[in-house]
Amino acid sequence: MTTPDARETLRTDVLVVGAGPGGASAATHLARLGRDVLLVDGAVFPRDKACGDGLTPRAVAELQHLKLDHVLLGGPVNNGLRGYGFGRALVLPWNGPHLPKHGSAIARTVLDNALRDAALDAGATGLDGHRAVDVELTGGRLTGVVLRSADRTVTVEAQQVIVADGGKSHLGRLLGRTWHQETVFGVASRAYATSPMADDPWITSHLELRDETGRMMGGYGWVFPLGNGLVNIGAGTLATKKRPANISLRKLTEEYARQRRDEWQLGELTGYGSAPLPMGGAVSGVAGPNWVLIGDAAGCINPLNGEGIDYALETGRIAAEHLVTSGPDADLTASWPAKLYAEYGEAFSVARRLGSLITHERLLAMSGPIGMRTPGVMRVAFRVMGNLVTPEDRDVVARAWRTAGRASLALDRRRPFH
Repeated sequence: MTTPDARETLRTDVLVVGAGPGGASAATHLARLGRDVLLVDGAVFPRDKACGDGLTPRAVAELQHLKLDHVLLGGPVNNGLRGYGFGRALVLPWNGPHLPKHGSAIARTVLDNALRDAALDAGATGLDGHRAVDVELTGGRLTGVVLRSADRTVTVEAQQVIVADGGKSHLGRLLGRTWHQETVFGVASRAYATSPMADDPWITSHLELRDETGRMMGGYGWVFPLGNGLVNIGAGTLATKKRPANISLRKLTEEYARQRRDEWQLGELTGYGSAPLPMGGAVSGVAGPNWVLIGDAAGCINPLNGEGIDYALETGRIAAEHLVTSGPDADLTASWPAKLYAEYGEAFSVARRLGSLITHERLLAMSGPIGMRTPGVMRVAFRVMGNLVTPEDRDVVARAWRTAGRASLALDRRRPFH
C-alpha cells in the first residue's frame, strides 16, 4: 500500500469502511487470501457500541472459523436461555445440531478491539479516527472514498470497497442505500450494572416486557452476564412504519432494570446506549459495480431477537470470498444482492413476518401464555429466534422453517435486499 502523497491520497486493493465485527471479519479473510486491505473507522479504538454484547453459538462458530475463538478465553460461557413471561419460566439450552453448545457475552469495547487487532495481525492496514464523509463516482463506479479526521482529509482509491459502517450507514446512504421501514425493524437500548450474579451460566430474557404504565411491548428485556462483576441489561422492541414503538428507550430500560434490581442485586446503571436496527434485509442498494454492504449496513439483523454480530461475522467472510472469487473487475451490482438473498432470504422473510405479528399487542397477549405453557413450542421458537438453523440441518424443524420461508417469500411485496 502506498503512503499519502502531497494530495493526501491512499491506494489499496480493498477498502473496508467500519472496523466492527463485519469489517474486521472481511479484512481478516481478505488479508489471509492475499489482498491488500485498508481497514478504516471513524472512531479511535478501543471504542464502545450500543449492543447487547451477546454471542450466540453461531457467532462462536464464526469466530472458530476465523481461528479467533481464543478471543473468548477468560470470558463468560453461557449454556442457553433462561426465559420468563406470562407467569412461567423455562430453561432452554442452545439447540443447534451443527453448532457449538455454548455462547458468550463480551463487551464491544473488548470484542471489537480484539477482532480489529486480529485483522491487523493478518496483514490488513488500520486507520482509525477517519470518518467516511463523501464519495467520488465515475460512471457509477466508486473511484474514491473521502475520509476526514480531526486534522486532515484523505481520499482512498480502491479497486473494491466493503461498507460495514453499521445500521445507520452514512456511506451506504451516500451510495444510494434505502431502508424500507414498512417491514419490521427494532429499537433497543442497553446499560451496564454491577451484579454478584455476573458469572451466571445462562442468559436471561423476559418475553413479557412492560413499560412503567404496565403496557405490554412487542419485544423483550435481557440480562447478559459479562463476568468481572458486570451484566449487560437492556430492552428492545419491534415496530413498523404503521405501528411505531412510541416509547422512550431509556425509560424502558430503566423500568426493566427496576423490575430486575432485587433479583440481580443490580448496582447503578452506567454506559447507557441505544440504536435503531434495520432488520431482515429490509434495505435496497446493497451493492454497486465495485462495492458491497455487509452486516448491519445491509440490514442483516435477526428480526426475532435483534442479533447482528453473527450475521456481521458471516457476511464479512462471505463478502471476502465473493470479492476474491469474482475478481477485481467484476460488476457486483447484481451478484452481491443475489448472494445475500440466497443465504438469508427465506429465513429473513418469514422471521420479519413473524416479527410483525409481535407488534400487535393483543395477539402477543393471547399467544404468549400459550407458548410459555408449551415447552416444545418454545424450544423450536428459541432455535429459530437464536439463528440456530444452519444449511447443514436436515431435521423436521429445519425443513419446516425453510418451507415457511419459501411460502413467505411468495407473499412478499418487497423481497429481502431488494
